[in-house]
Amino acid sequence: MTTIIAGERSGVGKTTITLAILAYLQRQGLKVQSFKVGPDYIDPMFHHYVTGRPCRNLDPVLTSPEYVQDCFNRHSQLAEFSLIEGVMGLFDGVQPAPLLMESSPLFFLGDFASTAHIARLLQLPVILVLDCSRLSSSIAAIAQGYRTLDPRVNIAGVILNRVGSDRHLELLQDALATIQMPILGVWRRQDHITIPDRHLGLIPTAEFPQLDALIDRLAHLAETCFDWEQLFPLLKSPPATAVKPLELPPEPDICRGDSRIASTQRVALENLRKSSPLEIPNWDGFKSKIPVAIAQDSAFNFYYQDNIDSLESLGAELVPWSPLKDAVLPEGVQGLYLGGGFPEIFAETLAANTSVLRSVYQAVASGMPTYAECGGLMYLCQNLLDFTGKSWPMVGIFPPNAVMGSRLSLGYRLAKTLQDTPLFRTGETVWGHEFHRSHLTAEPASPLFQLQGFHRNFPVTPEGWGSFPQIATPAIHASYLHLHWGGQWQIPQRFLRRCQNFDPGFKSFL
Repeated sequence: MTTIIAGERSGVGKTTITLAILAYLQRQGLKVQSFKVGPDYIDPMFHHYVTGRPCRNLDPVLTSPEYVQDCFNRHSQLAEFSLIEGVMGLFDGVQPAPLLMESSPLFFLGDFASTAHIARLLQLPVILVLDCSRLSSSIAAIAQGYRTLDPRVNIAGVILNRVGSDRHLELLQDALATIQMPILGVWRRQDHITIPDRHLGLIPTAEFPQLDALIDRLAHLAETCFDWEQLFPLLKSPPATAVKPLELPPEPDICRGDSRIASTQRVALENLRKSSPLEIPNWDGFKSKIPVAIAQDSAFNFYYQDNIDSLESLGAELVPWSPLKDAVLPEGVQGLYLGGGFPEIFAETLAANTSVLRSVYQAVASGMPTYAECGGLMYLCQNLLDFTGKSWPMVGIFPPNAVMGSRLSLGYRLAKTLQDTPLFRTGETVWGHEFHRSHLTAEPASPLFQLQGFHRNFPVTPEGWGSFPQIATPAIHASYLHLHWGGQWQIPQRFLRRCQNFDPGFKSFL
């Protein structure tokens, strides 16, 4: 058995509770594998820091329901205990109705890709974290509502967070006893335990010098705050045969309604029906390892572990480097992977490292296959304007500036490819996720993507940069869109094939 830590809503303490459980198990010398529902990057960093094992994202939109099952089965078998942290509130997801409905009519509005959806896919119980700071006896109504809304979701018990006093706890216990709801943990108000955050969520682990002390404190509290007699059986990793294959419903009629939404959902259904084999299809490999530089430091650290694994499985030798500290790109690399992160926080340091800016410019302009995602795209622009409006010079491959602002671009996007790139062919589609507070001062003359959203009010938007005048063949893929390559082997395969054909002994035309 494995369990999922869910919340009644965002901000109830899921991450703190999850980290406490992981820290306690790790302190006992146990091997524990964590998972995170959704497209999050930062929470998995904290999981990884605590357990020493990469956290895995479970997202049926970016991948597929089958891949979620494959990923969970594969990695949970490598540890004694497993734990999944949910996303938002238990039933908060996206609205793909009518096309992406499950076979049962009990598929709630906005429930796809929610924590509840993952619980159903993996047939796992849920532990519900409840914020008790402003209620007492009403807790029973909340817990009962979550337990009965979808009978397919098994609420194994609750963890009471932000309990104020012994008398407060008695009221909560009495109320939950009337509905026979198990209490698996009691977390008192811990005002001194906080994880700092900023414009895109929690600050990453590398920027949190007090993290070790926090983790120690969480592990100590977990020892006495949780009912381990009940928790341990729920956290044991399941046997390999525990999860049954997903049965998808027959394709429904999608000819009604908004044609653009119908088209969006048609592609989504195609993604659902894709198999997600663990073996690499039609792949003979390369004769030798292909060195690919991957930016990894405090400014660039948003990477899905599955993407890294897929590159290495196909024959890439990932060579870490730091745009903040290194003077040049690593010698002999044949490709460049610039992930997302927080270049806006470190813009001054990035701008001051003029030698590596020149090195990156020369490499990309000479045709080195380059994949830049969100923060990586910002790094390749002319300048980055921070939240104060101050401008900092960046690599300068693309003409616009990246400008930080208050508007948040957030959500799943269906991207139709408008030109060949090192990863895609013209006309192909892929689901991705946007999460940024910056914008570019100019649109590309020849965009990579045409983006659509799940909702009717989302405009069709051109996005992404790839063309560069000095390069005869497309070698750049730069976009705000975050992509998870799970089950889509053709994406890293194409990238590495392009890298294989690049001469690492390039000479700058400057």
